[in-house]
Amino acid sequence: MSDYANVQFKGIHHVLRVPSTAADFYIGNSEFTIRWYGIIIACGFLLALLFCTRLCKKKGISLDVFFDEVIWGTIFGIIGARAYYVLFSWDYYRDHPGEIWRIHDGGLAIYGGIIAALITVLVVSKIKKVHVLDILDLAGVGFLMGQGIGRWGNFMNQEAFGTNTNLPWGMTSEKVREYIITHQWFFEEHHMTVSPTQYVHPTFLYESLWCLLGFVLLYIMFSKHRKYRGQIFLMYCAWYGLERSLVEGLRTDSLYMGSTDIRVSQWVSAIITVAAVVILIVKAVKGDPKHGDTEHEETAEHLEQDGPESFRPEA
Repeated sequence: MSDYANVQFKGIHHVLRVPSTAADFYIGNSEFTIRWYGIIIACGFLLALLFCTRLCKKKGISLDVFFDEVIWGTIFGIIGARAYYVLFSWDYYRDHPGEIWRIHDGGLAIYGGIIAALITVLVVSKIKKVHVLDILDLAGVGFLMGQGIGRWGNFMNQEAFGTNTNLPWGMTSEKVREYIITHQWFFEEHHMTVSPTQYVHPTFLYESLWCLLGFVLLYIMFSKHRKYRGQIFLMYCAWYGLERSLVEGLRTDSLYMGSTDIRVSQWVSAIITVAAVVILIVKAVKGDPKHGDTEHEETAEHLEQDGPESFRPEA
């Protein structure tokens, strides 16, 4: 193993030796590298898939349809994440078009991935003739788990950190210091002051804890308290959007709107949060006469199709 970082938190005297590379090996003359970032992202994806599969069975959603949504959503989500990043970094990629496809070097924007995946879900749901809001509710639960775990990949790479802080959980390492020193031009361009000699906000940790807490809450809501289709996805938008609109303002690697100081993800998050909260409030006040309680609908439909003797309460 190679490529370690000596990571220190202000309130912890012990230095953590954190590797970004899990393994290096050769097959013939070709060298391959397995990074912890990829392993952690894969683990987050698989665990989210496992929990969503369980919810599919509980809510009577076809697993075949769900896996179709996941496969196509993942493919186009990766494409969308890269396209989003390239679009808002066009000043660089315009002069380096050959690097547009080098996703293994980094450069995936989560909002681009989410937008592309959602569009894919809409299309596949239309083709498969399933209720898209059921799939979106599943996605809301799965996204939070995947994002909560996946952010630890940023920790292994020592990236996606924030500006300077004196808080006890402030973090530093040689990789953090090197990034700050080599990106002073970027900070000056966007009117930020970041010192390599001080600790920084571990923004990956903030987002991870927020997403994992949200996953627990939305999992419980989906399992026992969902009142209408789309409710869980709206809650996801509000929960994640609020966190991202706040934490994004601390980060040192944001994508900006052209040459302005407008952080793209921060404003997108704020808009999504407000929109989701407004819709949730309106539906809470007015109710949802069209769909009502999804649990009651599913039970009634089941009884009509199979007769009362076929219905059994869950153990």
